[in-house]
Amino acid sequence: MNDTNYIGKATSRVDGPAKVTGAAKYAAEFNVPNLAYGYVVSSPIAKGKITKIDAAEVLALPGVLQVFSHENVPTLALLDRSYKDDIAPGGSPFRPLHSAEVKFSQQPVALVVADTFELARYAASILKIEYEQAGHETDIETKRTQGFEPGTGKTGFVPPPPPRGQADQEFERATHRVDQEYVHGTQHHNPMEMFASTVEYHEGGKLTVYDKTQGAPNSQRYIRQIFGLSKDEARVISRYTGGGFGSGLRPQYQLFMAVLAALELRHSVRVSLTRQQMFSIGHRPHTLQTVKLGTNPDGSLASLHHHALHETSRFEDYTENVVNWSGMLYQCANVKLGYQLAKLDVYSPQDMRAPGAATGSIALEIAMDELAYAAGLDPLELRLRSYADRDQNLDKPFSSKKLRECYHEGAAKFGWEKRNPAPRATRRGNMLVGWGMASGVWDASQQKAAAKVSLSADGKLTVQSATNEIGTGTYTIMTQVAAEYLGLPLEAVDFQLGDTNFPPAPVQGGSWTAASVGTAVKEACEALGEKLLKLAQKMEGSPLADAKFEDVEFVNGQLRLRLDHNQAVVIRDIVQASGETKLEADATAAPDLAKQKQYSLHAHNAVFVEVEVDEDLGTVHVTRVVNAVAAGRIMNPKTARSQVLGSVVWGISAALMEETVMDHKFGRYVNHNYAEYHIPVNADIHDIDVVFVEEEDDIVNPLGVKGIGEVGMLGVAAAVANAIFHATGKRVRELPIMLDKLL
Repeated sequence: MNDTNYIGKATSRVDGPAKVTGAAKYAAEFNVPNLAYGYVVSSPIAKGKITKIDAAEVLALPGVLQVFSHENVPTLALLDRSYKDDIAPGGSPFRPLHSAEVKFSQQPVALVVADTFELARYAASILKIEYEQAGHETDIETKRTQGFEPGTGKTGFVPPPPPRGQADQEFERATHRVDQEYVHGTQHHNPMEMFASTVEYHEGGKLTVYDKTQGAPNSQRYIRQIFGLSKDEARVISRYTGGGFGSGLRPQYQLFMAVLAALELRHSVRVSLTRQQMFSIGHRPHTLQTVKLGTNPDGSLASLHHHALHETSRFEDYTENVVNWSGMLYQCANVKLGYQLAKLDVYSPQDMRAPGAATGSIALEIAMDELAYAAGLDPLELRLRSYADRDQNLDKPFSSKKLRECYHEGAAKFGWEKRNPAPRATRRGNMLVGWGMASGVWDASQQKAAAKVSLSADGKLTVQSATNEIGTGTYTIMTQVAAEYLGLPLEAVDFQLGDTNFPPAPVQGGSWTAASVGTAVKEACEALGEKLLKLAQKMEGSPLADAKFEDVEFVNGQLRLRLDHNQAVVIRDIVQASGETKLEADATAAPDLAKQKQYSLHAHNAVFVEVEVDEDLGTVHVTRVVNAVAAGRIMNPKTARSQVLGSVVWGISAALMEETVMDHKFGRYVNHNYAEYHIPVNADIHDIDVVFVEEEDDIVNPLGVKGIGEVGMLGVAAAVANAIFHATGKRVRELPIMLDKLL
């Protein structure tokens, strides 16, 4: 029995004190010597070209160092190189300041660099730029008949599987049918920390870049390709990220501009985006979906159609796996899935928490609720009658699936059996009360990652990996893994991340960090453990002289025999006896593809929601949520619960509040600020219960962990919409559901 057991225990964040005391530094908080400031000038038009830039007045201001634009940048940077970041979509990536062409509203068209931020901002406001405006198209509604199938797509895009069975014929023969369109508008990530890059210039042209990103190695590869720099010349650091939600997966344009200015001016430079400019770096795309469902006489699914059309830019083919989940989540022999893109004069959309699945599940799960009412079945019973024990898209078994347990445990916690099925049947005073539910499925992925461990003679362990911390608990989880596998107290472990000088790791996204980096940390610790055993066996009178590695364990700072705990050596003594100041080991972990390709790897959840709707005012209050999640081994119930709480809040936000409004006359988002882009406040959020369903899986990765931050969001928005129908009898198929749609 391992007495030093940390994995699976609720553990407070090891980085918590640094965050609450201000010791944690973010990209715009590194005050390097001799720092200049850049301010981005954004285009006021959505399409056209720049005809004239007059920088004379700006350059005459004392303290202004330079104005960068398409007129001088091409001679300074290798913009004609073919370059892409790790997760770039297909097509031609946007190249800031590359030409006079304007492709979207708020496109960066110039950078003013000055001695102070205030001067740079003022100088940018008086920079004279003239434009020739062209006709633009930003309304996806005009593209309903002009969509086209995606080409190369984005990394990770899986085209919808071919149709199976006879979906059209079986729909016509179905006992009960639903055929509806579902819409959600554009949403923006809006993390609290805005994008910024602080570039420290060193003699000889070397750079240290402090970047707001979800992947320091990805930012490094991006600037190395563009500017022809070596790894040694472009070190990127990102210790903390103040929210990303996918917006930091791709390097944003302030990184290019800051590096460009630093290299040209041979000067340290910081470039920060404003809140308004944060609306010019990508978004969850406006999407139109059609879902057609039909039942057999017994209420099981007979036919399923799901088609999606969403926007992308003119220059990239950003794509999402929107409809694929529908062919997997429920058992159905007759399925037809379709997906198209609409090219518009907007910046490329980008991944936003649970990309594709969050969009697709809303349409599918509202349609399933409609089908339940049409068939006269409880919404939970309808889902159970079409429960899928196998992934029909891939024709493979699931490595593990506890969705049925999510249904049962979530329903029991919520009290679902007490539900009156009739809409408008339950009241609390002037409030109409409704209950709704929905399901979700998300990939359980592992990526290639590396880690290094170093044990000093005083028993302190340093663990390093270039992964990021976007608030998910990475510092804490990796500390727990290292402490567990080397039997050390948590306070003896120092996990370091976010530095390209550390072993490489993938971007932090897709809910794969715990599985990917955690496995690398585990294997690095085991490699160090083998070194420790060999050294322990050389010690005089060693009780472990004849032991094999599988015969020993690391517990409470000791290396001991599993079957005789009295036969032990103190780990610190092993290092000291070796004569070394420290012992090191590293490991690179990759998924076991030969094993995994035989299975479908996914996490699942079931969400139950209660709402109160004011009958007179149409206001909606989400009063109760139960989210039951099956995500393999839960590494830390405390941080995992926090992830699900955040996911639920975002689901409520998507259902009731979040909407980026486009004025198509100007091709510009008009509510590009925190005042008018509505997100929940504390008063909007009430009781949220998180249930972790026990699930063991030795196929997904050696730790048996599945991602949790994204699956926890799925089903929430649909469950809210379904609860609103149960409360009011009014079905709303366009999100967000604001009071004007209910009155």
